Amino acid sequence: MTSSSHYPRKRYNVHNFSFDVDETYAKKNNEILRDAKRLQISALCLGLILAGGAFAVYYFSDGAIWMWMIAIVMVFLALLSFIMIPVIPRQMGNAQTLYDNYELAPAIIAEVNPRDVVLLALVNRNVNPNAKPEWALATRTIVRVGAHERRLGERIPSVAITGRRTVKDQDHWDEISPMPITWGTTDKDIIRAAEKTIPHEQWAKLEKNRNKLDEVKKTPNNLFNL
Repeated sequence: MTSSSHYPRKRYNVHNFSFDVDETYAKKNNEILRDAKRLQISALCLGLILAGGAFAVYYFSDGAIWMWMIAIVMVFLALLSFIMIPVIPRQMGNAQTLYDNYELAPAIIAEVNPRDVVLLALVNRNVNPNAKPEWALATRTIVRVGAHERRLGERIPSVAITGRRTVKDQDHWDEISPMPITWGTTDKDIIRAAEKTIPHEQWAKLEKNRNKLDEVKKTPNNLFNL
């Protein structure tokens, strides 16, 4: 889900927050990193299916050139799937890299379910960090809340992991996901420091718009422009 930008590291009214990530803890609790693991498993399974399919097509081709061509295409796609297995984690980076490279974003628990909670975060859609922020609301359903309490309105300082952009609009992120600080550490002092680093007016803006959760959920990428 990571993307880079050619813009300088100067930021407009947003903040990065540096802390020493507990990588062992993050591997077990960071659900974004676990998503990457699932993508690797999916790539492996797809590659094996395509490779098996290619063998079957070749075996039953009976010399038909067009079936050989299908088998070759399937082998090519299988190789691409296998190549993606080591590429996915390198593209995403480790937990420390993610926390270091993305900006803080206020998030709160907006919905509590039996097995998970829904985060609502205030994020900046602008790709250019020097431009005035264009605020939006983003959601993410999570299972692990770490040191936080599972209650409505609980503040969850996070970083905003930016995703893809559309071809028609390269100036705004089309997908942003909050990643809680508590997925990288159990140190409550660090979590409190991250919460205090986020400007009060951003927390206030998020609280003011917390009733828009259902509207955010209706958007294709869980991203609602304010």
